[in-house]
Amino acid sequence: MTLQQLKYILTIVSCGSISEAAKRLFISQPSLSNAVKEIEAESGIEIFLRSSKGIVLSGDGAEFLSYARQVVEQAELLEQRYMNRKPSKKLFSISTQHYAFSVQAFVGLLKELDVDEYECTLRETRTHEIIEDVRNMKSELGIIYMSEFNRKVIQKLLKDNELRFHALFQAEAHVFISEEHPLASKSLLDIEDLDDFPCLAFEQGEYNSFYFAEEILSTRTYKKKILVSDRATLFNLLIGLNGYTISSGVLNKDLNGEQIKSVRLRTDENIQVGYIVNQKASLSQLAAAYVTKLKTVITDFGYPIINQEDGLD
Repeated sequence: MTLQQLKYILTIVSCGSISEAAKRLFISQPSLSNAVKEIEAESGIEIFLRSSKGIVLSGDGAEFLSYARQVVEQAELLEQRYMNRKPSKKLFSISTQHYAFSVQAFVGLLKELDVDEYECTLRETRTHEIIEDVRNMKSELGIIYMSEFNRKVIQKLLKDNELRFHALFQAEAHVFISEEHPLASKSLLDIEDLDDFPCLAFEQGEYNSFYFAEEILSTRTYKKKILVSDRATLFNLLIGLNGYTISSGVLNKDLNGEQIKSVRLRTDENIQVGYIVNQKASLSQLAAAYVTKLKTVITDFGYPIINQEDGLD
């Protein structure tokens, strides 16, 4: 087993397919496929599960990836230290619910990244897809929230997929509304105060279960409701239609603009935000640095970081 073969595995996981990895590595797809088969034969495990839909990491493959990543990173450090080699292109991917603070941490990380080349992916996507991304190692970590309502369902899903939730912070429920909204002068709102205004929520596709909703109070019946798929559209509708969305209250004006404000919502239900990781894999240096940056951003917003390993256990 060679260092180059381990790099092949990392590239395939990053690309999500052998064909895309072959293009990035400038080798033929059959050559790359044969290299993978050689590693699997030598290691005695099946690293990738193959189907008509493509490939995903097996359970053994996830554990193998963790060790491979550590070996490659350490080898690169040796090469840079003693052979004056140029650092390789940094690869990193995360999946997240639609949170401005996760974007802000991503921006801060890349600004401080002292490398000439990197290829990073930030996916703002649906809850179920975040879990799938981390399970399949498409992303190293995913950012989601839990509440008393969805906790048992989400925790069971994480356990079944050998994923672990690390709590970051707990927030009281808020709503985002326009600065020009008729209720913008209020410092505290009841959900009934908003009944005549459109409620905006992120659609969850075929997994549109109440438990996968990005907003609490998902089982409530709303007179007016609009489902959207991205934050930009949601904020445009907040302003244009005097709509509202239920949120954690963490608002970044550099990213969200000056036209949106956060107002406390009266409810006993709290939101606990954290990140999920695959238990069979250790985080890369870049992913670990992102978690550190994430904690810094959250602290700057005035929220204390939860110190316990699993905040909802």
